Amino acid sequence: MNKIFFTTLCFLLPIVLLAQTPTDTANIKVDTTGQRDLIDIATRLFKFSPRSNKQEKKQVYFSILPISTSVPGGSKALVTSTTAGFYLGDRKTTYLSSVTFAPYFNLKGRYGLPIHSSIWSPDNTYNVQGDIRFLVYPQYTWGLGGKRGEDEKLLVNFNYIRFYQSVLKRIKPYLYVGVGYNLDYYFSIKPDANNPNVTLPEFTGYPYGTTAGQNSFSSGLTLNAVYDTRQNSINPLPGIFGNFIYRHNAGFLGSDNNSQSVYLDFRKYISLTNDGPKNVVAFWSYYWTTISSGTPFLSLPGIGNDPYQRSGRGIEQNRYRGESLIYFEAEYRRDITYDGLFGFVVFTNFNSASEPNTRRFAYINPAAGAGLRIKFNKRSDTNIALDYGFSKGYNGLIIGLGEAF
Repeated sequence: MNKIFFTTLCFLLPIVLLAQTPTDTANIKVDTTGQRDLIDIATRLFKFSPRSNKQEKKQVYFSILPISTSVPGGSKALVTSTTAGFYLGDRKTTYLSSVTFAPYFNLKGRYGLPIHSSIWSPDNTYNVQGDIRFLVYPQYTWGLGGKRGEDEKLLVNFNYIRFYQSVLKRIKPYLYVGVGYNLDYYFSIKPDANNPNVTLPEFTGYPYGTTAGQNSFSSGLTLNAVYDTRQNSINPLPGIFGNFIYRHNAGFLGSDNNSQSVYLDFRKYISLTNDGPKNVVAFWSYYWTTISSGTPFLSLPGIGNDPYQRSGRGIEQNRYRGESLIYFEAEYRRDITYDGLFGFVVFTNFNSASEPNTRRFAYINPAAGAGLRIKFNKRSDTNIALDYGFSKGYNGLIIGLGEAF
């Protein structure tokens, strides 16, 4: 009964929210009068020259945050997150483009170089989306579904190259359609040396992309559709975001196996006040599923492995994986100070991964948490996000730039 309720909630709530009239966010002018950020504080504290009118109107806004965090397998890693927000056209008719670069490394040979971008051409005629990663990455796996306990996990080491690129054209206000190319290459896949007698095929019971000594290569074309009324994806204004991605990995493009998948994403942002400090409720749901056999194990739908790697706060990345995954999250966002320097969020999320060989959603996995927001750059509306999330058997602190969704 609870799985029926959960599935119904994830799909009916977005439909109800979508029925509301969308706000024309492309014509909203962001007013920073009376706002304050860390750059203002640093200018006053270190007696830098104040922002000039020319600086106020510049086209590129940078935010940089060096942090230290734990990585699977032990030890700490240094992560430097850099976000650049910029306009390629008149900001009254063009959304804010963004590029995020978040490299990390530690002293045990683990490092990553991920770059994510969303570029809006003048007047929002085109949207170009990119996701490029090179990772030497350890990751725990609990196999498929939600039956295994927290301690029943296996550390898997692998190297990973990703190249995703898509180009979408506006066909009517807010609606974009286009095509793309996705490449996933996993190599040097092997369980951690502390588990020499455990093989990945035996642990997961899954035949694709788990064979010892073999690499995993997926290459495919995508059909993409986006509906987006948000002006700023770094810190969304009230609006709607919808995303559809159909992917077909094909042998003639070099894939090890022919396979297909679908990703459906919906987000809604509702402002509870017309002016003054931010007071927003945000909703996010997605459904991610394979629709044929052949998808490599490490490319299967998994919590925290969505295209933006932002889902499942309070749940360890990859804790739940299946041939299908359903997800829902709700968050309340509010400014603490009138100048927008400090704010807070409260969130909860639920997910369910399908059980092996059945496509059945048998377990609902909840998490919750709260966070502090500190305005780093008011021009791009970029916050430092400090979130603490928890779930059964796990808790953790998440630090980053920009909102989770």
